[in-house]
Amino acid sequence: MARSDVPPASAELIAPRPGEELDVARVAAFLAGRLPGSEAPLEIAQFGGGHANLTYCLHFGSGDARVEYVLRRPPSGPVAPGSHDMGREYRALSVLYRAFPYAPRAYLYCNDLSVIGAPFFVMERRRGVVVRGAVPACFGGGLDREANRKLSQVVIDVLAELHAVDPAPIGLDGLGKDPARFLERQVRGWTARFERARTGEIPVADEVARWLADELPVSPEPTLLHNDWRLDNMAVAEDDPGRCVAVYDWDMCTLGDPLCDLGTLLSQWANAGEEGAGFAPMPSTLPGFLTREQAARRYSERSGRPLEAFPYYLVFGTFKMAVVLQQIYFRYQRGQTRDERFAGMGQAAEQLFRLASHRRP
Repeated sequence: MARSDVPPASAELIAPRPGEELDVARVAAFLAGRLPGSEAPLEIAQFGGGHANLTYCLHFGSGDARVEYVLRRPPSGPVAPGSHDMGREYRALSVLYRAFPYAPRAYLYCNDLSVIGAPFFVMERRRGVVVRGAVPACFGGGLDREANRKLSQVVIDVLAELHAVDPAPIGLDGLGKDPARFLERQVRGWTARFERARTGEIPVADEVARWLADELPVSPEPTLLHNDWRLDNMAVAEDDPGRCVAVYDWDMCTLGDPLCDLGTLLSQWANAGEEGAGFAPMPSTLPGFLTREQAARRYSERSGRPLEAFPYYLVFGTFKMAVVLQQIYFRYQRGQTRDERFAGMGQAAEQLFRLASHRRP
């Protein structure tokens, strides 16, 4: 009999959290015959990391015949317009692997809400190490300067590789709308998201939003964007922290200003002696890790893009991440999610709004 309470097979997997369980029988019935191996009994575990979209590991069968896939769906409750777009993520991942080998291949998309109550897609499972707030023991636990440096380099180098991908041959040249005005739309859009997610007055957030609208720079040529580029959206090889094996969370993938990706990443890249930036920040203050300035220069060298306007993108990235946390806290406060990890998101968002203000040139 298919079960969802089977003990997880690895530390990254947990039993589905209360309120986030999937109906195993419905999922099994829908997928049967649509994927290789999907006629076998199904078990479902949840990936415990991440704070937005919900991700599950699907186990079909056992022993040598066991096959695994990954199912992605939006968070429970209302979501911000344009975010958590499973259709967009499926469209990107169904072809992106052809030109960007770090993108897992998506196999199947379902917008029939009767299956799990939300749109979802199923993709291949990639195995690797996801580095979140701390460097794991397999890479020296933060004490290995060379491992730390490799982690900081790979997240920059793979971003430059993404921005070099030609979207036309894989059919992604029509992704998004008016890519040349992407930054302008982003500033308006994230400001509007903040307004919809307000839980109180935050004057510094209003001040930063006005500054972003008034100081808009001229964007470089558009490229493919991930739109949420972070170290913990990447998996690296278990035997080499400098080798990427997967990049996840493509639900906001589009065409637009590549420096927005860099600003989002470096907004969470604290230097030694600075106050940590963001919720569960990268371990960027460890010995050997590139400084934020070194990381920006490395990106510029590999991409060929000048960074005179980069301070603007750093402020924008910090503001954007603050709004993301504010949206999560808004859902928690409204009772749309019961995940207690989100109880402190409001305070974390306010800290990031203040940091964005401090980073203005």
